[in-house]
Amino acid sequence: MAFVQFSKINLAFGDRDILKNVSLNLQSGSRAALAGLNGSGKSTLMKVIAGLLPGDSGERAVQKGTRVSYLPQSGLVHRGKTLREEAETAFASVHAMLHSIEEIGTELQKAQSDAGSTKGLLEEFHRLQEAVDSSGSYAREGAIAETLKGLGFNPDDLQKPCEEFSGGWQMRIALAKVLLEKPDILLLDEPTNYLDIEARNWLEWWLQSYKGGYLLVSHDRYFLDVSVNEVYELFQGQLKRYAGNYSNYEKLRAQENEALVKLYNAQQEEIEKTEKLIDKFRYKATKAAFAQELIKRLDKIERITLPESLKKIAIRFPDPPHCGKIALRLEDVHKTYRKNYSSPLGGRLGGGDAFTLHNVSLTLETGERLVVAGPNGAGKSTLLRIIGGIDTEYQGNVVYGAGVIPGYFSQDAAEMMNERISALEYLEQDAPLALIPKLRDMLGAFLFRGDDVHKSVSVLSGGEKSRLALLKMLLKPINLLILDEPTNHLDLYSKDVLLDALKAFSGAIIFVSHDRDFMEALSTKTLELQHGEPRLYYGGYDYYLERNEDSSRKDAKTQSTNVKNTSPLGVLAPLRELNKYKKQEKSLLEEIESLEQQKAQAQAELSRPEVYSVTEKARAVQALIERLEKEIHEKTLEWEKVADAIEKNK
Repeated sequence: MAFVQFSKINLAFGDRDILKNVSLNLQSGSRAALAGLNGSGKSTLMKVIAGLLPGDSGERAVQKGTRVSYLPQSGLVHRGKTLREEAETAFASVHAMLHSIEEIGTELQKAQSDAGSTKGLLEEFHRLQEAVDSSGSYAREGAIAETLKGLGFNPDDLQKPCEEFSGGWQMRIALAKVLLEKPDILLLDEPTNYLDIEARNWLEWWLQSYKGGYLLVSHDRYFLDVSVNEVYELFQGQLKRYAGNYSNYEKLRAQENEALVKLYNAQQEEIEKTEKLIDKFRYKATKAAFAQELIKRLDKIERITLPESLKKIAIRFPDPPHCGKIALRLEDVHKTYRKNYSSPLGGRLGGGDAFTLHNVSLTLETGERLVVAGPNGAGKSTLLRIIGGIDTEYQGNVVYGAGVIPGYFSQDAAEMMNERISALEYLEQDAPLALIPKLRDMLGAFLFRGDDVHKSVSVLSGGEKSRLALLKMLLKPINLLILDEPTNHLDLYSKDVLLDALKAFSGAIIFVSHDRDFMEALSTKTLELQHGEPRLYYGGYDYYLERNEDSSRKDAKTQSTNVKNTSPLGVLAPLRELNKYKKQEKSLLEEIESLEQQKAQAQAELSRPEVYSVTEKARAVQALIERLEKEIHEKTLEWEKVADAIEKNK
């Protein structure tokens, strides 16, 4: 079995320990996530696993022949080839093996008379031939087409030079290549950052059918929940494993954190008492020795550090100005793009066909939170630009309610920031006086920590500028928020902070997001755009998915009866069904485990002399054990049915 194994890996940058005695084993079939705060060293650990960065000490063992592929967060650019040619480079190892097979064939012809010398060549020939056969290279045309389609590319894109694709699409090309490589171990660092929801759904499906092992870093909670069954957390350089999906990890971590907080508070009390004693006695000659002893004792204390997530900041944005009940009305909004339209962010819409918004009409009331859903290229961002007043070339009417003050945020807001002042000063320019003292905390919640607040805006990365622009807009007195991908470049902790603040916001919100967890948690109404055609649902994103599930399931049945052999585009209902059964399985296994623990406790109780020697007590405990055994049996039968359903839906 292919594997990559680490034992007691240490790595330091200067005086900072990044990895401390880290041990990890990834093998075929591993379904793991890597969690940790921004800056904790997750990407560094990924590079160490990939063999791109050596540790200072420790051992790295890789099973012979194990192939490891690594996708970084960003920075990859492809030039000099068409998209189809670039995708073909994913099979470079296969081409190398085919070349070796040809060379061995030539050597075999030369050495036919010497049986002894041909034995080793024949073994290597067969090994390489088996490796080529199992690589799927003979079906690579279909694999390339399906993978690129799943990640959002159009058939017309195949012959386009890679230079024509923007940064986000460049990363999709890189993701397509590592998936096509089908390595034994796959390392994906933020693979969903540049994917819309359809491409994320496809990637979820791909990972569930993948035979190799993988380790994921992602800030998408839902994506992790349906993709992993173990989580490794990197905290203060140390790595700890948690069984179960990401939500289970968060639950277990919360229990640990509760105990940690108690220890932290007790330690802080002890430190405070010791410091008071030191201050009291350090200047008294008769107690100086005692004070010095206390100082030594204080220095020896190993300080407990709380994770940043425990210092959760509750951000409250300025109260929105008073306005009428109706925040926004759209009246037959219509817009047409001709062929070869490019978005303001450098992306593409459609496959070069005409693109339209068709007669979009709706009413949004104050307090409502409307999510705009639909496939990539359906016009979601265009509609938000029209509502925000950025795009004025359209037909129809956008009518704000009485007293409504809109605020529009999109990812290209970062391009307009060329200030040579610090991030903190940038916020102070427009922040209400009452919020000035809280700006550092707000910046911290949006991942500007320590000296980051004094960085010049001009030197910030695109992601940092985007976070800063979002925060600045939210500090203004606005009663209609128009948000296009507000969670991009935020980690899970920052998303939760933003979500809490938006839930507390009393104005109206209209937003686009590719983060399913965020969409379900915030939305109260859903507008679906299917290639410009609007359909309004009077419920949140989860309600919208439920309403569409039946029709999606019917479409899936007509296309294929086997989900494993079908691309999930347009057949997402079976995937949702599988996820539903997995949640049921998880719940049943937790119940069975709890019942088993209760049974073990009861059996331990029955073994005590003061219980088994008293008939009434013994009977009561025995009755409890029998009842628990019956419940365990019933739950086990339920679990078996769910497990069968999972197998049928895979």
